[in-house]
Amino acid sequence: MLFLLVVPLIGLSSRSTLADLWQALWSHELHQAVIVTANTSIIALGCVIVGGTPLAVWLTRNPQSRWRTFLVDLPAVLPPAVAGLALLTIFGRTGWLGPTLSTVGWNIPFTPLAVILAQVFVAAPLYIRSASAALQGVDHDVINAALVDGASRYELWRFVIVPLAMPGLQAGAAMALARALGEFGATAIFAGSMPGQTRTLALAIYINADYDSATAIAMSLILLLSAMVLLLVVRRVDASTR
Repeated sequence: MLFLLVVPLIGLSSRSTLADLWQALWSHELHQAVIVTANTSIIALGCVIVGGTPLAVWLTRNPQSRWRTFLVDLPAVLPPAVAGLALLTIFGRTGWLGPTLSTVGWNIPFTPLAVILAQVFVAAPLYIRSASAALQGVDHDVINAALVDGASRYELWRFVIVPLAMPGLQAGAAMALARALGEFGATAIFAGSMPGQTRTLALAIYINADYDSATAIAMSLILLLSAMVLLLVVRRVDASTR
């Protein structure tokens, strides 16, 4: 199992020469894919944090409602193609909201906004799950002590709950960002693969894998290094809480 998990990554990094990788790193297509991936992933992460944190708080206050947690977790385990089709049924031109959005000039599918929505859809559950666990782990004795000392609701969250839950929030954000960076299936169906618009690194790797392996490997190494950095962040945050 260790061989299966580690050796393919080593093989990926040794497949091309440094000259091939250096040339591929300067390709216009790679630069476009990096910009699209970085922009959409960062915006998606912001949406996940802004929208997911209140939802995590709500779930924490209602821990007995397991079906709510089940529904929130479900997008994370859906096959990517199903996630893409699900988004199309809502935001597509013939979907539930498509005609209404079209009347105000919003055509979401096959636009950068579609990439962001796909990333949020698949990445948000990872953040919400981690944030809920972090909020539930805050010691209630500390909260009660702060209330006894006269802390307001704002002060309680600003100076007690959020700082204590911050390691879990950071770890969830890192995992959500990693998921958004590598999103492929839902994006391909819901947003397409238009260069400079909706073609992310994951889509560009798939397209280049057959005829330009050097560029595909260079793109893969960028995602691999990004995943390694995010994993190290999660590990460091987890170690700091022990």
